[in-house]
Amino acid sequence: MYLGAIEAGGTKFVCAIGNEQGQIIERVSIPTTTPEETIKQVVKFFQNGSLSAIGIGSFGPIDLDVKSPQYGHITMTPKISWRNFDILGEVKKYFPIPIGFDTDVNAAALGEKIWGAAREVDSCIYITVGTGIGVGAFVEGNLLHGLIHPEMGHIIVRRHPSDQYEGNCPYHKDCLEGLAAGPAISERWGKAGVELKNQTHVWEMEAYYLAQALVNYLLILSPERIILGGGVMMQDNLIPLIRGKVSDMLNGYVHHSAILLAIDEFIVPPGLGQNSGISGALALAMKARDTEI
Repeated sequence: MYLGAIEAGGTKFVCAIGNEQGQIIERVSIPTTTPEETIKQVVKFFQNGSLSAIGIGSFGPIDLDVKSPQYGHITMTPKISWRNFDILGEVKKYFPIPIGFDTDVNAAALGEKIWGAAREVDSCIYITVGTGIGVGAFVEGNLLHGLIHPEMGHIIVRRHPSDQYEGNCPYHKDCLEGLAAGPAISERWGKAGVELKNQTHVWEMEAYYLAQALVNYLLILSPERIILGGGVMMQDNLIPLIRGKVSDMLNGYVHHSAILLAIDEFIVPPGLGQNSGISGALALAMKARDTEI
């Protein structure tokens, strides 16, 4: 019996069949179109597999409150056709097996905890910086939920002294995502990030914003490891810049060897590379199956 995994993204759904060791045996990428068309392709991929459980790591916002009538729904997403869509219920129609459900970034945090860069620690956060900014957290043995799920990509940060860009978040303008996600970089500088790789001032500003976020997360959640993923983080030297700015901003306040002596082992890239999300969905499947046994 295998595990099924769905990394449900706004641009594409990655579906995979794997095992308890996190090994991906088969996978497919499906463009995110309408819910009907997309789910039809998801079902087609899985229908011949012998699955014991499925895990879904979904773009959001999503409703994770099991007592809510909207549990399992994608809620107020900018993707209009997916708004208030019962993604969990739709998958359950076709596969009456245990199904784990969480945000895509919480799934990635879980995958990194079990098989990736956070294997040897008890808590971690996973941050993706790409088209948007999302953060998942694994704390005291559980993925972090609350009133809703964490929306740490929308925290408020101090504006860089030389930044005149107003920000592009449709809700907050100059929140973290509005100032530091991939589209903000492109709009501020008039070029895609990949065309700006040798422009030091671009990445100094990016590091300034992301380091502020990491300091806030560190002071609030006190994770033992911070994992930085997503397309923007593939820029050479960005993680070292962030590490340096985090140290400067903390100014010795968190007096711990992880910060003072080994920050290059505390703030790290994903151990699973580009597979954090899909491996995390496998982990959600495993968790759902084991909970029902």
